[in-house]
Order: sequence, then C-alpha cells, then structure tokens
Amino acid sequence: MKNWAGNLEYSSAEVHRPTSVVALQELVASAAKVKALGSRHSFNTVADTDGTHLLLDALPQEIVLNKEKGTVKVSGGISYGALGRALEDQGYAIHNLASLPHISVAGAIQTGTHGSGVNNPSLAGAVVSIDLVRASGELVTLTADDDEFRASVVGIGALGIVTGLELAIQPTFQVRQRVLTGLSWNEALANFQEIASSAYSVSFFTNFTGETIPQVWIKALDTDAPLADMFGAIPATVAMHPLPDMSAENCTEQLDVAGPWLDRLPHFRHEFTPSNGEELQSEFLLSLDQAPAALRAVRNLAGKLAPLLFISEIRTIAADDFWLSPFYEQQSVALHFTWKPLQSEVEEILPELEDALRPFGTRPHWGKLFTPDQYDFAALYPRFEDFRKLVLAHDPSGKFSNALLDGILQRDS
Repeated sequence: MKNWAGNLEYSSAEVHRPTSVVALQELVASAAKVKALGSRHSFNTVADTDGTHLLLDALPQEIVLNKEKGTVKVSGGISYGALGRALEDQGYAIHNLASLPHISVAGAIQTGTHGSGVNNPSLAGAVVSIDLVRASGELVTLTADDDEFRASVVGIGALGIVTGLELAIQPTFQVRQRVLTGLSWNEALANFQEIASSAYSVSFFTNFTGETIPQVWIKALDTDAPLADMFGAIPATVAMHPLPDMSAENCTEQLDVAGPWLDRLPHFRHEFTPSNGEELQSEFLLSLDQAPAALRAVRNLAGKLAPLLFISEIRTIAADDFWLSPFYEQQSVALHFTWKPLQSEVEEILPELEDALRPFGTRPHWGKLFTPDQYDFAALYPRFEDFRKLVLAHDPSGKFSNALLDGILQRDS
C-alpha cells in the first residue's frame, strides 16, 4: 500500500477497514502499534507504522449541520470537497480551504494544513470540538474548554486517532478569482505584505528564477471592489494552470467570474484528481514579516532548486494557538515546493534549503518532506515540551509513534 504520491510504501503488517467507531476502538485497544490513514496525502512517514493501519473510509461518513449552534459535525475521513458541497447545498461555508479539496478533514487538520489569506486561520482554526480514540481504546471528545484541546487539534497523530470533528460554519459567500502575470520580483519583495493582503486569498507561483513571478492568483470576495492591476502585473486573459505547460481544465474558474467559495478557494476542481502521484512536496512556514528576506535567501539557490521543481507556491496564513501548529502565535508565510518525483535529489538539496531558511525560525509542514534533525523543535514551539509530556502520559508505550515521531518527540523507539 502506497501514499498519494507513490513515493512511500507503507510498512504496516496488517490493514483493517473498521465499519464503526466501536470496531475502531477495539482494534486500537488490541494493537501494539497502530496508525490511521485518510486520503494518504502525506509525503513522509508521519502516518506510517510497522503495526496495524486503520483505513477510515469504511466508517459512517456523517455531515450533520447544527444551524442554531453554527457548526457542522463531520466524520474524520470526510473530504473537504464532499463537506463543501454539503454545506453549500444548505447555504453555509467554512472559512478556508486548501489547494486540493480531495484531502480528508482529519488528516489535514492534524498536520496543520492551511489554505491562504493573511486574516484566514488554517483549517484547524474552524475546529470547535474533536473526537479522539486514545491508545487505550477510549473515545474522548475535547472542546476549547478542555486543557488538552489546543494540544490535540494539530496533534500529528501522536495523541490519538481522530474519528470526528465539529467545525464552525458561516453563511455561504461568493468569490472572484483572477490570475495576474509578470509581477516583478523587485515589486513583490518591496510590497509583499500589501500584495498578500490585497484580497481574501493570494498565491504567488514561481520557480524563483528570472526577474518576474509568473503567476499571482487573487481570490477576492464578490463584495470587494473590482480587482485592480497590481504593481505592473498583467491580468491573464485566459484561464491558467500553475504549471505553464498544463491545461487549466482541472483548475477552478478564473477571469473574475464570481462563484461559490468551494469552487474558488481551492485551485483545483473536486471532480478532477490533479497531482495524483508524479510529484513530491515540502513546505516551510515562517513569520510574515520575514517573507522578503527569506524569499531572497531562497532565490540565491534558484539555480539548484529550479531543475528539481515543478513549481513553488507562496501563501499567507493567520496566527492560531494550537501548540504544534506551524502558525502558533505568528501570522505566517508559507513557502511550498512541489518537486519533480526525484526523491534522492530532493533529499540531497533539502538540508541546504533548510539551512538557508533557518535564520528565519522556519517550521516545516508536518506531512511533507523535511529533514527532522535540522530543527530544534523545542525552540520553535513554545509549548513543545508540554505536548511531549502529554504524549508520554497518554501513549507511554508509543502505540501511535513511529521512527519519525520518535525523533521529533525525542523519545526512545
């Protein structure tokens, strides 16, 4: 069994598809080592185990709206595409979506997956309550009133298996999407925060070479003033794909045509399956005010990076207070690298890239390729030691752990 990208062969000894939460609890309680898998859109071993893998796709797939409370209760294995459609049909939305609507809600939130917008928290920012199966098999529900809630939402799979989540909702809203081309690097670096703050969501696509950024995707609320040209960038007159040689057929609609949030905030349409294999991903998060300097540092490596890149995307995310969130207590910029399927070459360049970004307090995305021994996680995350103590208390035998998590949490394997 492999992950989404096909770069990882899982090492589990057995695989189960429980059809109920009770059955899942029994499997967890009886296993020596166990991990859950959703859409498998992780590029590293954060979800691997040499014990039992539990696939969540056979669990009851529930989406229960509570209009009075302003929330929706969902099963952990639900995809964001399915959730978005169900909410839109009832006139509701969530605040943010990732580039791909195909990923599962639980896995995305557990690893700190985000979306975009200087004032938009990551996907975890919508969580009101979380249902977890502990190492003992006990099912617990945590809310913001519980001491362990902010440790468990972005829990990197170390505190339990997420079977359900309650998310805050809001009335549906319309978004217009436009792509600008040819933004000069000089203007982008001199005016980064202004450009990144110019709409609900802004993404820059580049391979860091040349004097211009090829594409800037701007997603504006339909209630905002019409999108203006920006610092000399030119509006595209045809729909674009982030990769210049690819058809835009599977991308969400552009050219300033207003549409529902779920059909504009992701870059790709839910009815298509883009990027299924054929690529690797890394992502590094740092404070927004460090963006220009960090981007200059990456551009210094452009000659080495570009031959390995399909594309890089630069986005912003609001701060939150989840202990292991890459956005913990800092408004952030995300530097995302979509690599060609050249694992050894990518792994060779990563330490040099990470070394260049280290002065900016970079935090890696938990589900993507990075070099764990390049980071002092206790220095990067003020509540790291508190998180580590919780893991040791709830899972002293390391049932949910693996080599990657053992290294991150500095526990004996």
